[in-house]
Amino acid sequence: QVHLVESGGGLVQAGGSQRLSCVASGDIFVINDMGWYRQAPGKQRELVATISIGGKADYADSVKGRFTISRDNAKNTVYLQMNSLKFEDTAVYFCNVWLFEPRGLGHEYDVWGQGTQVTVSS
Repeated sequence: QVHLVESGGGLVQAGGSQRLSCVASGDIFVINDMGWYRQAPGKQRELVATISIGGKADYADSVKGRFTISRDNAKNTVYLQMNSLKFEDTAVYFCNVWLFEPRGLGHEYDVWGQGTQVTVSS
């Protein structure tokens, strides 16, 4: 089994910064894409950013220029650096990791973290 643990959430004032971390552990052969999603009160879960194993990053328009996603493949860790935070960024942030399981027939599957609360005060 593969388990994800997020950390770094908390309370921050508008204009401030926060850094989230997500560490994958367990029976890991290959991690493909990694990403961050968020769910604000009364809204659906949405994509924030993704990053490929080679480091290609994509962002939601709402966070471009403010957030940076990165990964450390040796540590099975993905990060989300959040700068110039706005009230609208308040949400539960979830880590998402895609893995390849080569044994048996071979297949890809994804794993979700438990989520970490980020609250931006105005």
